[in-house]
Amino acid sequence: MPYGSGRRASENDAHPRASSEDEDQGLVLEADPLASSQRPTLTEDRAYSSSSPSFYAPGRSIQSPPTPNSSRRRRRVATPIGEYTPGTTPAGTPLPNLDTEANGNSYFALEPNRYPPSKEFSTVDWNTEGPGKRVGYDELTAIDWIFEYAKERQRLRILKSTTAGIVGYLKQIADASQIWWVLVLSGIATGVLAASIDVASDWLGDLKTGFCKRGDGGGRFHLNKAFCCWGLDTYAECRDWVPWSKALHVGSKAGGWTVEYIFFGWLSILFAASAAVLVKQFATHARQSGIPEMKTVLGGFVMNEFLGPWTLLVKSLGLCLAVASGLWLGKEGPLVHDNEARKREVLSASASAGISVAFGAPVGGVLFSLEQLSYYFPDRTLWQSFVCAMVAAVTLQLFNPFRTGKLVLYQVTYSTGWHAFELIPFALLGIIGGLYGGAFIHLNMRINAFRRRMNPLSRLHLLRTSPILEVVAVALFTGIVNYPNKFMRAQSSELVATLFAECSEQPDEQLGLCGGAAAPVVMASLLSASFLGFLLASLTFGLRIPGGIILPSMSVGALFGRAVGLLMRTWQINHPSAFIFATCEPDVPCVTAGTYAIVGAASALTGATRMTVSAVVIMFELTGALTYVLPIMISVMISKWVGDAISPRGIYESWIHLMGYPFLDNRDDAAAAAVPDVGVAGLMTAFDDLMTLSATGHTIASITALLDEHHYRGFPVIVSPSDPVLLGYISRIELSFALSSHLSQGLTRDSEVLFVHVPTADTSRTLDLRPWMDQTPLTLSSKCSLQVAVNYFLKLGLRYLLFVERGKLKGLLTRKDVWALLEGRENVSAVYASGERRDANGWEAGPAEVAMGTGKPTGNRAGLGALRENRRGEGRGLLSDEMDGTDPPDDIDLIRSPR
Repeated sequence: MPYGSGRRASENDAHPRASSEDEDQGLVLEADPLASSQRPTLTEDRAYSSSSPSFYAPGRSIQSPPTPNSSRRRRRVATPIGEYTPGTTPAGTPLPNLDTEANGNSYFALEPNRYPPSKEFSTVDWNTEGPGKRVGYDELTAIDWIFEYAKERQRLRILKSTTAGIVGYLKQIADASQIWWVLVLSGIATGVLAASIDVASDWLGDLKTGFCKRGDGGGRFHLNKAFCCWGLDTYAECRDWVPWSKALHVGSKAGGWTVEYIFFGWLSILFAASAAVLVKQFATHARQSGIPEMKTVLGGFVMNEFLGPWTLLVKSLGLCLAVASGLWLGKEGPLVHDNEARKREVLSASASAGISVAFGAPVGGVLFSLEQLSYYFPDRTLWQSFVCAMVAAVTLQLFNPFRTGKLVLYQVTYSTGWHAFELIPFALLGIIGGLYGGAFIHLNMRINAFRRRMNPLSRLHLLRTSPILEVVAVALFTGIVNYPNKFMRAQSSELVATLFAECSEQPDEQLGLCGGAAAPVVMASLLSASFLGFLLASLTFGLRIPGGIILPSMSVGALFGRAVGLLMRTWQINHPSAFIFATCEPDVPCVTAGTYAIVGAASALTGATRMTVSAVVIMFELTGALTYVLPIMISVMISKWVGDAISPRGIYESWIHLMGYPFLDNRDDAAAAAVPDVGVAGLMTAFDDLMTLSATGHTIASITALLDEHHYRGFPVIVSPSDPVLLGYISRIELSFALSSHLSQGLTRDSEVLFVHVPTADTSRTLDLRPWMDQTPLTLSSKCSLQVAVNYFLKLGLRYLLFVERGKLKGLLTRKDVWALLEGRENVSAVYASGERRDANGWEAGPAEVAMGTGKPTGNRAGLGALRENRRGEGRGLLSDEMDGTDPPDDIDLIRSPR
């Protein structure tokens, strides 16, 4: 029995005697455990039973979608077949919830304290009369943030109202401290993970050039080159480090170079292929950086596999291999990994901890989470992110993986200042960084779009169907290109550290930056490495291996920044008396080339990711030089302007768009502004096209048959097809769970299912689904503006929105309907102006198809509501089991991970 705990009344049980019709009516209404003080009269309750055909029958009530020539769309309502008569149960037993005391007085046997008269501190009323009980969320569905935050507030209210005294106070303290324990443990785990990745990736990267043998200097095979030669002034003095040419006893210079080239390329391919195998076989969600997915998750989209521990493990191992392979990828990927209201805050804080240890910038990590990742970032989340990032940074500092006392290898310190004339080259670096970012995004999107649309008859199609083979091919090409150039041969962290530091601080610099080579040769080498790095990063970001784009962008920016700095320093040395250098002091270095690398790295990072404040703070924390904040700010500002002019989206937003994730950016004011000022009726799925449930007359078997036939994510509940007064909304997962759980508790498949209170229903043979139904769904007038509806989705993060007129259901709008509209907003205004439009293939495309960039022979349609008829509305929306309306073959394994 869903509610009553008393036994079912039999024919011989005593019945209450009503002294009047009002008294009898009051007793009957009292039987409803969900009834409020404003419950309608019994006469009004009888209106809930429909005289129209009841009970769901697929052949009778579910009409096929209308043809283009249909003059009227037919309603699809799951309704009863036979008439339901209030006052008697199906077995003819009236008032089944009554029990009789020994003295003959009748009463309603309800579970004790289950429905207390005071609603203020009730633990049940809110669930049963409000949003309803929730089971959870299916994979690839949206989160109902309104419900989640209301549930959290209700939980805290109940906790405070049911606890008193010292014990109660301790319970409240324990509850409030839970999240802090989670944050501290997350920070510690992130710091340990970062230290492990640093050590493993450095050792694997050095293994491509040689190994450390056991020797008198304390060498061991598990040590990387730096630790193998620890304490020596130069690597030339190191006897324990053995290059591969020396290990194979190759004496000639040319032969040794060839042998080391082969080992470098072969091990690069081996490491990259191993990372690809791990991702393909164990966790397909572990590919790439994970930041686009994290943004989508924090925006309210469920990706359980993405946040699983198996994904974290595979991503961590795979990243060590991918970075060591020499591919132009960064290692910020797994560090943004780390259950719905509190889970969102924990994830935001954990992501900031990841960036904190990846770049040695705790404050920059907090700002990165605020600026780039988080959809919702209240003040308490800011504080929680700060604590988590701080704990992670302290943990990494305690491990000290580089034995230098630095959080990252490329932390530097500058003691010199800058001059006013350098603002011009700093601004130039901002322009170059913006050009790099815009070009990188365009090229990367074109390459990955080509991967998705590759002709099956093409020879390159084999690379698309075999991601491991594609990774091997790219790794081979990268190894061939990287080795001849010393700047590209180095690991990314080592390269950035060398470019940031001054030659005076690097007595044994290994990349030839501070050697005796002429400045033009070094500048040419830097610029060529920068250009090739740009091409390789564009090609590599998108492969099915772990890896980020932040460190590669910083490397590219540092390369062209150091080249500009070297040019300025050479100019100043050769022409010290030029008027532009009048402020330079004699016998003191005037231009610090390493600072140009810092500014260039910041501008390139901003150009690719559109980070602004967080990029400035990260660079400041890396250098520790407050005097260089202004040049970095200038270059970041200019880079952001130039990048936005070329590409309005950053790389993460572009990937969200490419992957088709239903992410609604609440900060994108241009999106809301581009929505046409028309009525919402043009976009919503109209009532005639909706699959709805009537209030009474169903059985468990009929509802199960409905769920088997229709894969919508949820169903509006109405009184009857002839009187479509909205009663609520029930999602598919709650409906399925309620049916299966009550079948296991004694109900049969023929048991009646109700969505409304029927006083005479036999509770032992009926299933009341009101506790599982959202009886207070968010609704708007069907005559409201489309702009208002879109802003509701953007600002509140809704899953769906129902539209009514005087209480009667008129339509439905889902999150993905709005997402499809905003994704195709360039065409929306023209669509509404013309009413219909022919696409490139000649189909008559309704406004919905044009808004989504597709066309189908749907005939003339008056609005976007027709989406739902051909599964496009709910196919792309949250009310279908499909992820979206298309089925890109190369993403099947991404959304259906084997683990």
